Amino acid sequence: MKQSEIKINLKKLLILLLVVTFFISLITGLIKFPEFQRFFSFVYNYTSAAKISWLHDFSGLTFIALIILHLIVQRKRLGEVFTYQMPEKAMRVTYLIIGAAIIIIAVTYAYNSLSKKSHINLSSVEITDYQGEKLGSINDFRENSIKGPQYIDKNSYKLEISGLVSKPVAYSYDDILKLQPYQKVVTINCVEGWSVKVLWEGVSIKDLFKDLTISPDAKTVIFYAVDGYSTSFPLDYILSNNIIMADKMNGVTLPPERGFPFELVAEQKWGYKWIKWITKIELSSDTNYKGFWESRGYNNDGSLKDSKFAQ
Repeated sequence: MKQSEIKINLKKLLILLLVVTFFISLITGLIKFPEFQRFFSFVYNYTSAAKISWLHDFSGLTFIALIILHLIVQRKRLGEVFTYQMPEKAMRVTYLIIGAAIIIIAVTYAYNSLSKKSHINLSSVEITDYQGEKLGSINDFRENSIKGPQYIDKNSYKLEISGLVSKPVAYSYDDILKLQPYQKVVTINCVEGWSVKVLWEGVSIKDLFKDLTISPDAKTVIFYAVDGYSTSFPLDYILSNNIIMADKMNGVTLPPERGFPFELVAEQKWGYKWIKWITKIELSSDTNYKGFWESRGYNNDGSLKDSKFAQ
């Protein structure tokens, strides 16, 4: 095959890859967008939100790298793309450096994401029924966190409670486990259409607050996670329902994939309100605070009896 034919075929391949990566990035972006999620709910029967996010990011980075490579093949100068003149040799070196950096970032991102274990095989030590109730399994959950599983060292873990309280406090993992434990069988219902009945064990949020003086202006409890996730509830909901922050499920200490060290058991709320990897609790007067998904179109109340989308 002639060199000219090879170059033509290479250009065609680059254009095809550009089109494919662009559409993958576009489609996964739409699937992630809350206003469109209701139309793509079937997708979550086959994959998780975390994997969709990974595919969206990876295809976007690959698309940018392919654009750089395409410009190199076309021998385009930055002066033709922008208005700045640069020698052709320097231009090629610049393209190669930028393209190589993007490819390295994309490959590293892909390797780190794919190398994480997704299957949790703990069924041999799980409680399968409780007081006559058949329980679901840890393996029945889908991985749908915004940035994938988070891995927290319990020895350095701190739970900060701040905001409209007399004095901010910080509890260690062991401090929290010294509190009275409670058990509840509660079903988590995800907006993706699946549900799991689990025996949860943990500490009451009310007990975490018992030594604090809470301002009368405090109306809202905001929970924050290590991955940047957040959600909020009325203070009255937390106290009147004895909401717990679980460290165990079905008799097993929460694995990292399920929210170790603590996940909120948000009874009668959609799964996006069940925040995992809790690191901070804030007492606030802001009754309109919207967390990660709520600020992207989901119902702020999150009650199962209501629509999952904001009206």
